[in-house]
Amino acid sequence: MLEITPLLDRTSKEPLFVQLLSYIKKQIQIEKIRPGDKLPSKRKLANHLGVSLNTVENAYQQLNAEGYVQSIPREGFFVADIDEDWFNIRPVKRKEMERKTSNKKDMYKYDFNHGKVELDQFPYSVWKRLTLESIDKQQKEVFLNGDPKGEWSLRNEIANYLFQSRGVKCSPAQIVIGAGTQYLLHLLTMMLDPSYVYAMEDPGFHRTRRVLEDKGHLIRPIPLNKNGICIDTLRASDATITYVTPSHQFPTGIIMPIKRRIELLKWANEVNGYIIEDDYDGEFRYKGKPIPSLQGLDNWDRVIYLGTFSKSLIPSIRVSYMILPEHLLGNYENKLSVYKQTVSKLHQDTLQKFMKNGHWETHLNKMRRLYRRKQEVLISSINEYLKDNFEVIGEQSGLHILLSDYRRRSEQNLIQMAKEHSVKVYPTSIYYNAPHKINEHSILIGFGGINIENIHEGVRQLSKAWLD
Repeated sequence: MLEITPLLDRTSKEPLFVQLLSYIKKQIQIEKIRPGDKLPSKRKLANHLGVSLNTVENAYQQLNAEGYVQSIPREGFFVADIDEDWFNIRPVKRKEMERKTSNKKDMYKYDFNHGKVELDQFPYSVWKRLTLESIDKQQKEVFLNGDPKGEWSLRNEIANYLFQSRGVKCSPAQIVIGAGTQYLLHLLTMMLDPSYVYAMEDPGFHRTRRVLEDKGHLIRPIPLNKNGICIDTLRASDATITYVTPSHQFPTGIIMPIKRRIELLKWANEVNGYIIEDDYDGEFRYKGKPIPSLQGLDNWDRVIYLGTFSKSLIPSIRVSYMILPEHLLGNYENKLSVYKQTVSKLHQDTLQKFMKNGHWETHLNKMRRLYRRKQEVLISSINEYLKDNFEVIGEQSGLHILLSDYRRRSEQNLIQMAKEHSVKVYPTSIYYNAPHKINEHSILIGFGGINIENIHEGVRQLSKAWLD
């Protein structure tokens, strides 16, 4: 009889058949039990191991289901011909991957990631309590599919908030909620006339560019000047839709002044087109009050407004929203109402309660103070350690800045030198329409997710990397 002698732990919470199953699978994987070998009969093995017949039966049936053995009627169970080399190589590859991943994580002590936010100050207890309220039996409807555009109660809270804080003029009916800005842009391109030609700020947000490219659109890159997107270049293009980030241009941080905003609105009306206004972090401004939205200035219904809770709350909640001009609501109903809502109805209900009960305003004010303090520490540290060597760009708003090297060293060189001092900083060339043609010497520094006590030391390490 084929020798199958596992050390079964009868005190373990793991069932005996699972222990036996794991043992036989391992023996097959390491070729102790070879293809074509016949397994002992269920009764013989049960007697040999002193276990019940059901224990062996369950193990054999699972082996058969997973393809490790084949059952031949009236003959028994035989080991299948599988690629044992796969199992011999796989643990080595896994360990190597884990080693590389671990080294990658340990490589950076200071990570100036622009996509992260402060998590220690998230109101966990409040959010948990409101979530539990949402899943109360009296609100069992939150487990069902909801409105494709998002729950009306949440859209109503968003409309009220945006009017008070950003000057956005809309009704809840104009708001479409979705799981991220990219998803909403995907819906938008499906809803609009495919003949529209798109323009983007250059540099501009690369994930938006990717959506438009994946949808087959040719993009007209429009350069920036000190006031934002260049209107003359935009007029000279054949674009009929342009994507902009006027309140805090990404990645340069330019704030578009009122004159340029009016020029942009006039352009959209003249070409019978649209402006996509992405207000991704408009809540955070460190000098003066938040800049009113472009949408709030629009007298011709030419602005499609995008917003998100990813920066102001937490990224993983995946709640973003799009505000459509009223005359596009028919397009939405005709083309997109068949698509179900992508944001959990439970999260929507929790967020609605969070906003309605005043927790949102409290949290936002607290985060504004915290991010302002982080930004102050970052700027003061740069002035202390990097002064006269780098120009700070875009420090008035948002959760990142740019550092432009007066020596005009390449971003690859700056990133590598920082890496050698356990500091992770980020490129800006990827935000250009043709990054391989750009000789970029600016670095993107995010401060939302890094601990405030690490900002000063992280900049000090950058001075060692870049100046010593």
